[in-house]
Amino acid sequence: MGKQAFDEIMGTPGDTTARPELAALGTWIEDTPDAELRRRQEAAETTFRQLGITFAVYGENEAAERIIPFDIVPRVFLHDEWTRLSEGLVQRVEAINAFLDDIYGERRILKEGILPEDLVLGNAQFRPEIAGIRPPHGVWAHICGIDLVRTGPDDFFVLEDNARTPSGVSYMLENREAMLRLCPELFREFRVAAVDSYPDLLLETMKSVAPHGTGANPTCVLLTPGHYNSAYYEHSFLADSMGIELVEAADLVVDDDIVWMRTIAGRVKVDVIYRRIDDDYLDPLVFRPDSALGVPGLIAAYAAGNVAIMNAPGNGIADDKAIYSYMPDIVKFYSGGECKLRNVETWRCREPQALKYVLDNLEDVVVKLVDGSGGYGMLVGPTASKQEIENFRAALIAEPHRYIAQPTLALSTVPTMADGGLSPRHVDFRPFVLTGSKGVKVVPGGLTRVALKEGSLVVNSSQGGGTKDSFVLMADQTQRMRPGGMTQTMGGMSQSLSAQTDGAA
Repeated sequence: MGKQAFDEIMGTPGDTTARPELAALGTWIEDTPDAELRRRQEAAETTFRQLGITFAVYGENEAAERIIPFDIVPRVFLHDEWTRLSEGLVQRVEAINAFLDDIYGERRILKEGILPEDLVLGNAQFRPEIAGIRPPHGVWAHICGIDLVRTGPDDFFVLEDNARTPSGVSYMLENREAMLRLCPELFREFRVAAVDSYPDLLLETMKSVAPHGTGANPTCVLLTPGHYNSAYYEHSFLADSMGIELVEAADLVVDDDIVWMRTIAGRVKVDVIYRRIDDDYLDPLVFRPDSALGVPGLIAAYAAGNVAIMNAPGNGIADDKAIYSYMPDIVKFYSGGECKLRNVETWRCREPQALKYVLDNLEDVVVKLVDGSGGYGMLVGPTASKQEIENFRAALIAEPHRYIAQPTLALSTVPTMADGGLSPRHVDFRPFVLTGSKGVKVVPGGLTRVALKEGSLVVNSSQGGGTKDSFVLMADQTQRMRPGGMTQTMGGMSQSLSAQTDGAA
């Protein structure tokens, strides 16, 4: 591709030693034999397999259920880097909530001409059935996964927003558990912010948005489409971690605009539902009538203000990649300030001039469906075959409004265990941002996805990607990470332990 990537541990291309702030981590990587790193990595993957931490890959006949590969070398964010990212994430998620509240309400942003009306009201992800409904406490996007990429020491970009049902948080938690068990020396030397409070924070968020008058201990449930879903492990993991019921449609019934859960002890009123079902299947009386995964009458109960649904129905419009291209304008409209986190340059193929540019440069750009996810339905021009490029050319000409395009970025890399030993691989990052009635909170960590194929920019697990733990260093870490800061520990374990992406996980 002609672009050399910034390595988040080693620094600029050509550097043979780690960045000064991460010199101690570089020493750990250098002094721990590849065979030992591989042994620990295999131990983690064995545990994941035993726990049933799998991800379903649709469309494959063999090994459709498989673990997401785990890499033992962590990705590290310095405290000041994280502070800047967090400020940008809070600003962006507040704007997403304001945008959703507006387009399903007064539509000021459309009246003032900031966005083309047809881009919103004609969008397949816009749900007119929801217009006029106000969610409890005015919160629409309770759980957001904002996908970020990095191209240099201070260059972070938002690749896309995920406000429907962002997945991957269970891998963030399980990866940390594995690292604590297999690389304890890293946590003795580095002050890493904990992520294990996420289930408590999520439950606190759920309770905070319960409808008014439900009392101090509202009944919360997690609604799953069932064990055939690709993220079912995560659904059961989170419900168990929060101590709430994991339910399917058959477990719920709506009576007089109130949602009830069937139990062996009788019916229990439900106040908050964390749904992991797409809008289309949520309520057969309002959306798809053939849905067996939804709860008849759920939207009526929601409209009556008797139940909170996380994330709110209709949120899919905020995930749309054409809407994403307007996020700097959306943030400015609702916050009054400039975007603290920049977008990747984006060409909207619905616009004739943009379409012409994309068609002329298909070999150099990444093309995505505006409503695509999981790395499906995309073209990475520099690595595509001539036939793939021509197929996309025909699709773009036929339905240009369905696509956006972006430049091919030199995504940052992190040393990763490959067949021949440690080697740089491209990464992206999905932090998780929770919004309740008491404000917005950013979890100090997230899901780092890594493209395991050499040179690949596609990190999605559905496309062969893996994951890493993501260390966020605490405020007083700088001094502790100077060269030579690692101590000789763990006996014989070590002598001197001093992607372009797209969509769901």
